[in-house]
Amino acid sequence: MNPVKWFVKALLLSCFFHLSLSFDTITSQHSIKDGDVVVSSGNTFALGFFSPGNTKYRYVGIWYYQIPKKTVVWVANREHPINDTSGTLSISSQGNLVLYQKNQTILVWSTNPSVTHSKNSVARLLDSGNLLLVHNGTTFWQSFDYPSNTVLPFMKIGLNLSTGLNRFVTPWKSPDNPGIGNYTYKIDPSGFPQLCFYKGSVKFWRGGSWTGRRWVGVPEMTRSHIFNFSFVYNNEEIFLMFGINNASIISILVANETGLLTRFTWNPEDQRWVLVWSAPKEECDYYGHCGPNSNCDQTHEDKLECSCLPGFEPKSPQTWFLRDWSAGCARKRNASICQHGEGFVKVARVKVPDTAVANADMSLGLKQCKDKCLRNCSCTAYASAFSELNGETGCLTWHGDLVDIKTYRDAGQDIYIRVDAVDLASYKKNGTISKKQLVTILVVSVAVMLSMVAFAFILVRRIRRGRKRRPPLSFTASPTHLEDPLNGKNAELPLFNLGTIAAATNNFSSDNKLGQGGFGPVYKGILSGKETAVKRLSKSSGQGIEEFKNEVTLIAKLQHRNLVRILGCCIEKEEKMLIYEYLPNKSLDSFIFDERKRSLLDWGTRFKIFCGIARGIVYLHQDSRLRIIHRDLKASNILLDAEMNPKISDFGMARIFGGDQVEAKTKRVVGTYGYMSPEYAMQGHFSVKSDVYSFGVLLLEIITGRRNIGYYPDSPTSNFIGHVWEVWRNGKAMEIIDSLLGGTYPVAEVLRCIQIGLLCVQDSATDRPKMSVVVAMLGNDASLPSPKQPAFIIKKTNKNDETGSSEGTGSVNEVTLTMPQAR
Repeated sequence: MNPVKWFVKALLLSCFFHLSLSFDTITSQHSIKDGDVVVSSGNTFALGFFSPGNTKYRYVGIWYYQIPKKTVVWVANREHPINDTSGTLSISSQGNLVLYQKNQTILVWSTNPSVTHSKNSVARLLDSGNLLLVHNGTTFWQSFDYPSNTVLPFMKIGLNLSTGLNRFVTPWKSPDNPGIGNYTYKIDPSGFPQLCFYKGSVKFWRGGSWTGRRWVGVPEMTRSHIFNFSFVYNNEEIFLMFGINNASIISILVANETGLLTRFTWNPEDQRWVLVWSAPKEECDYYGHCGPNSNCDQTHEDKLECSCLPGFEPKSPQTWFLRDWSAGCARKRNASICQHGEGFVKVARVKVPDTAVANADMSLGLKQCKDKCLRNCSCTAYASAFSELNGETGCLTWHGDLVDIKTYRDAGQDIYIRVDAVDLASYKKNGTISKKQLVTILVVSVAVMLSMVAFAFILVRRIRRGRKRRPPLSFTASPTHLEDPLNGKNAELPLFNLGTIAAATNNFSSDNKLGQGGFGPVYKGILSGKETAVKRLSKSSGQGIEEFKNEVTLIAKLQHRNLVRILGCCIEKEEKMLIYEYLPNKSLDSFIFDERKRSLLDWGTRFKIFCGIARGIVYLHQDSRLRIIHRDLKASNILLDAEMNPKISDFGMARIFGGDQVEAKTKRVVGTYGYMSPEYAMQGHFSVKSDVYSFGVLLLEIITGRRNIGYYPDSPTSNFIGHVWEVWRNGKAMEIIDSLLGGTYPVAEVLRCIQIGLLCVQDSATDRPKMSVVVAMLGNDASLPSPKQPAFIIKKTNKNDETGSSEGTGSVNEVTLTMPQAR
């Protein structure tokens, strides 16, 4: 053939082929083979064959056409992969969309049943990502009715009560296998409809019921200029749908194979998907974490997350004390339900309990709902059905155990718990106080005032006596002269007046607020043109003047690049404040527990962070003149400067050891559960090895990107340290390394650091290495000893076993604790 003619013919065939790629339909005359692609009319989505991950198996799927990173949103033959490239997608003679392989001899997948009996059907891919099967203008089948692992805008999740169609989402089995995974994201229609995430057939996470504006368990779900949400609940359909008001924004909800619901938005500038929401993300998110008739509340750092509802007490006090909440709570043994004088106590801002067992009556208001519940002795609680729709409308009542209640800071709805007359007398009722309660309060108030007067009198006498001796802490001059505990000399620390600090922080404006700790809020301020951080002692703080003095005197003269530097203080009226150097990257926990920020931490940065922390602790333990035990090392007490150098902060709990002292005992245990060594948490013994334990927990958190309070349902143990130990002991330590590191790290070095972390959290304090040894381990490749079993291993118990037997000791909660007696 003439080369020119051959070239022209090839060019024409190429043009025809490429034109075929722009078709948005499949017809009986136009099928697609492996290698062909159907593209929606607006070039938004593509339909074709693909191989996920590292596998060679072929699947038919739909993906975003113009996004470089192939993002598959729907798969046809999820459970039936094709093992070669012989696949063909076409319209059958009965009008179904069918997938064949081996020259159309083996049927792999089909839309079924046959509904059109006409080969004139057309399959059309829309710019919404929906694939329709249409005949004569009527849609007989659509991919949106059979979601895979992704929810797209305007896709319904829920049930068609007329046809029985149930639209739900299931994750892939793995990144290499789009088969149906072990989780299901769907609407539970029983009782009062609610959004749930199941593991197998068991509820794993619950979004709760619809409040009129959002799911009660998804407080982040608000209307905005970007998203709009709708929920339809009538005699024909129950479904949820989200839309996007701005067509230029691409956002998807994905259920992944690890049991996470994640919402991503595409960032066109960075060319990547950005995580904007995920669930579950804290202990209270896991279904029934605190057991029945309890409330899970992680809004306060100074208390444990689980507590019994009004009128209830721990069913198994022994296991409850060991922080095994699975048995939950039961009605108080001496309670007199259905007697004169009983009523209801309001529990505010919660995700109401599982509504699958609730009775719904949409014709009743809240007052009528209360009367209905009160008349029925088996009714344990009531709430409005739609708390955010034209006031509180509809009535929900529960007649048994109340499961999966969670408290929110600024969201949720109110539920009213039935209590007997005795318990009712101890609570406020409908915002008023009974006369009996008022008398009691007045009597107690007078007693407290008399006690305060007596205390003030004693304090004045002691102060007058103390003036004859040198005071341990003086605030009489500016700059202030403070006794330096390290060298016995006076250290000069500037004393600022309240007006100066108020002006520097814009009168403690919420816009200047950097964060909140057990001590109180921290504000950004400008003093003499320099950025500072102002730590303000809260009046309700568990820490008081002693901790304040301790922190001022202790770190006024400490000088180390890995310790935060104090610049001054303020004591005026009832205000007590500390002024520190300002660190722009805030605290470590804001990075390692935030998926978006954590992705910015490569291995080199993480290694630098925990090496810096280790050097700072060595300075405290042995390089300063006196040995200092921090006692509250945790991620939120590690601050990061502009170059991501770590600086240890918050010395309010610290203690000084003198001479050769290596250990002490206290009746006042302070610190944070999850970071506390067992000998300190249980017996009040603390030493340098207590800080070593805390550092080990912190090191493992940085490597894994997980909080130590995480729950591990698939692990033989139920807590973070136990999970890491089990995985490491079974030779699978690679599984716990943070996936956001992306595999770009020295494997041997990371595994070595995991082993160092486990050495630091060993049960016996004598087995743990000194921090100077830890620094040496981090700095060389010498062989390491094998760690022994760590502390705080809690074996899982049978939830049906009321005795709640457990092995070991346990406390895995990140709650700052101050206890009057050691346990």
